[in-house]
Amino acid sequence: MDVEAGMFTVQKTMGNVPCCKCGVSMTPNAANMCVKCLRSEVDITEGLEKHVTIIHCPECDKYLQPPRTWIKAQLESNQLLSFCVRRLKNLSKLKLIHAEFIWTEPHSKRLKVKLRVQKEVLNGAVLEQAHSVEYVVNDQMCDSCSRGQANPDQWVAAVQLRQHVSHRRTFYYLEQLILKHDAAVRAIRIKQMDQGIDFFFNSRSHAIKFVDFVGKVAPVKSRHDKQLVSHDQKSNTFNYKYTFSVEICPICREDLVCLPPKLVNSLGNLGPLVICTKVSNSIALIDPSNLRHCYLDAEQYFRVSFKSLLTSKRLVEYVVLDVDLLSSEVNVGGSKYALAEVQVARVSDFGKNDTMFIVKTHLGHLLNVGDYALGYDLYSANNNDMELDKYKGLVLPEVILVKKSYEETKQKKRGKPRSWKLKTLNVEVDLSSTRGRVDEEKMNAEYEEFLEDLEENPDMRFNISLYKNKEYRPSETASVIDDDDAPGVPLEELLGDLEIKDEDLKDNGTRE
Repeated sequence: MDVEAGMFTVQKTMGNVPCCKCGVSMTPNAANMCVKCLRSEVDITEGLEKHVTIIHCPECDKYLQPPRTWIKAQLESNQLLSFCVRRLKNLSKLKLIHAEFIWTEPHSKRLKVKLRVQKEVLNGAVLEQAHSVEYVVNDQMCDSCSRGQANPDQWVAAVQLRQHVSHRRTFYYLEQLILKHDAAVRAIRIKQMDQGIDFFFNSRSHAIKFVDFVGKVAPVKSRHDKQLVSHDQKSNTFNYKYTFSVEICPICREDLVCLPPKLVNSLGNLGPLVICTKVSNSIALIDPSNLRHCYLDAEQYFRVSFKSLLTSKRLVEYVVLDVDLLSSEVNVGGSKYALAEVQVARVSDFGKNDTMFIVKTHLGHLLNVGDYALGYDLYSANNNDMELDKYKGLVLPEVILVKKSYEETKQKKRGKPRSWKLKTLNVEVDLSSTRGRVDEEKMNAEYEEFLEDLEENPDMRFNISLYKNKEYRPSETASVIDDDDAPGVPLEELLGDLEIKDEDLKDNGTRE
């Protein structure tokens, strides 16, 4: 004992006691038994199962949670671990401390989970013990996959996408948005139709979710209908087939539009001749003569439902002879424009006449003397548009420029491989809707135009995924003259195309 300031301080020491069974010296506890003897007397995992059978659907990669719920979970994920632990009976009587997977061969159809549990045993002593459970995975298709395998045409809901225009560029862009967001991952079949695409689903909810996605990326108008397939009078259940008709706005990027007078008044006398610069869930329109702009959502458009005055197929190539900037560069909806007065002449007129035009354009930030531009020739066009006839005394501009032209660079690169590529959906072609023929040459030309639009417009590339082309060799394009002003896709925007092979998984010892 120590004496400190007239007070006594007693140091306490913990003594050991012998185990009541084996006599081994141990720290005292409530049961007066060592851990080894305590485990031999009490097995807290006695009621826990060591072998459990679980049902797995190999098609959709889901696990059956009895009685009818299917849960999607990846191998060795927290969702799958939680699912396995919940399948154990009598686990509620114990306190779960830790759970983890024990590695098994990926194709063994076995899952092993190691648990550490605690329970209060003799005289209040707490015993902790490890327990391993083996789960046998039995493959069995879920109801929806079974119906799809038995008859791929046995769909429950169909979504019919349509756009009444003469090209398919909108569907090429929409296809990339669907791929990036996995919007059609639940579709059991995709079929190309005349002026559209049909998507077939096993569930009405999947079709509704897909229609909602399309409405967020494009201005659409939709309606739905249902048809009775069968009726069980005993259980009073009805089986329907649902059809969703989705019409996409026919106004496309680069189209020249004449706005109806009623809409012009509501927009503060904008236009009436405007250019469509972007189509997302709204339509972006700009007046090239003064840079005034507006956005129309789907509800506003389909309330008046106007059409394009001229489409991109009517674009004419001009050469820029003089540029006079009228304003500095401004940002309109994330895109840069500058108002300028330019003098242009048709490329086709060279050597034939001296016809020139002076017009205002929103492309002052891009055009320089000697550049080429694409625009609409209203000087020689014969327009029979009802909306245009409603404006008495309207003086039409002779030319409306739409975009800068890189036709010379395109001709040099045409036919040569690109350093990037796109993924595509697995789409079937319905020959009955195309009258037994498919104009492959026209489709290839439209797809090439879409790829060129991606190179020229960074805003379009922002919403889709571009991948590196492994077959691309820079030496193949060495003969092409390098042009700093030519459009292209920067290397930092490209993604690697991930491919997982079974051989790599076996070598690395990892799961798929």
